[in-house]
Amino acid sequence: MPPSLHVLPLDLPRLGNRTHLVHDGRRALVVDPPRSTDEVERLAEQAGVEIVAVADTHVHNDYVSGGPRLARRHRADYLLAADEVVDLEVAATRAGDVVAVGDLSVTVLATPGHTLHHQAFHVTRSDATSPGAVLTGGSMLAGTVGRTDLVDPSLARDLARAQWASVRSLGRLPADTTVHPTHGFGSFCAAGAPDGGGLTIGEQAVLNPALTTDVDTFVDRLVAGFGPVPGHYRHMAALNRSGAGLVAPPVPLELDGEALELARRRGAWLLDLRPREAFAAGHVPGSINVEHGDQFALWAAWVTPWGEHLVLLGDDASVLGRAADDLAQIGVEQVSLHVLDAREEAHASDGLRRADWADWADWADPGGADVVLLDVRHAQEVVEDPVRGAVAIPLPELVERMAEVPPGEVWVHCRSGYRAAVAAGLLARAGRRVVHVDDVLEHLPDGLRGSVPARVG
Repeated sequence: MPPSLHVLPLDLPRLGNRTHLVHDGRRALVVDPPRSTDEVERLAEQAGVEIVAVADTHVHNDYVSGGPRLARRHRADYLLAADEVVDLEVAATRAGDVVAVGDLSVTVLATPGHTLHHQAFHVTRSDATSPGAVLTGGSMLAGTVGRTDLVDPSLARDLARAQWASVRSLGRLPADTTVHPTHGFGSFCAAGAPDGGGLTIGEQAVLNPALTTDVDTFVDRLVAGFGPVPGHYRHMAALNRSGAGLVAPPVPLELDGEALELARRRGAWLLDLRPREAFAAGHVPGSINVEHGDQFALWAAWVTPWGEHLVLLGDDASVLGRAADDLAQIGVEQVSLHVLDAREEAHASDGLRRADWADWADWADPGGADVVLLDVRHAQEVVEDPVRGAVAIPLPELVERMAEVPPGEVWVHCRSGYRAAVAAGLLARAGRRVVHVDDVLEHLPDGLRGSVPARVG
């Protein structure tokens, strides 16, 4: 019976990434696993395969790797570039190394760019009758590449040149080699939005800018297009190098009402995970609203100081538990939970006002002394689609720049209402009168769009 090659993706929307299980029907390699190993192990169990090797394409900047722990649990080799400095036991790999995974051959490829020592893994069947698959991590993505400014912004251009060369080397693989990146599905590690195609080397040849432009043009365009860097990213590499993922995160403590009040007095950040409509109707004084969803952990970590005690509030204990696990995936462990009961919800604060763009057009005088329109989108979003008369402060910078918000009642908006809900809570926490513009930007009246640029800060 000829050997087989299967690549099973595991989507991780809460991280904006994708893990892959590559197997021959009996033995498997796992590439770029999350800290929580349960989903990966279930996938292997469903496929009926044994995990014999685990690999990280690079030391990750966006989440805590579960690679070391998964390898230890299965007595598997943990593959990592030999030049990486880590406090871990690894099976050090270099370009050209070939690792056997059952009937599969895994060839290590040097693909620096996203990080200094990034590697990709070209997997083929041992009979070499098919082109196989390449696991590209943060190098070649679907019609784009991984950003090159996360290791050190001063190295961004040099690493961009390396990224161009790495993607060019991958482009020399057989055209029907399938491409399986880790980043590019919502992660801020991607240098641009994925094309949605480009899942073979042949398709990449016409879609990927590293394969369609000269190196100087590629570098200039790449570094000009980098967006903001989530605050927790600067802590991830150190956590991964120290082996933080070897240890399961602590079980969060459940607080009663008295303990919640004590935590609040001691300066804990209270995060209400309920839908923004419920938060606006009434919430615990001093809490902010970060609705639970795929991007919950990203925003919860981005708008609160790193290392501070977070208390998650909500009326569903299972949602709070999932949210705590989401935070653990990015190394946030100082977390407690409090389930709101009907009595607490009934005695919550008065809440805050919600409005739409029609209300703003009818109610406010843009630029008036008593009312200010605050735009909390990222700077590039504001430049591309300005709102007349708005003051722009990106949400991640709002806490530090609260004093820059002009006096008066603050009407706060974003693109869809989610970030504006977070900002509204932050503003109310700071004692400001707030109206949450909970509306999509597409509904903005033409007369308020773009003619007078927002003040971008």
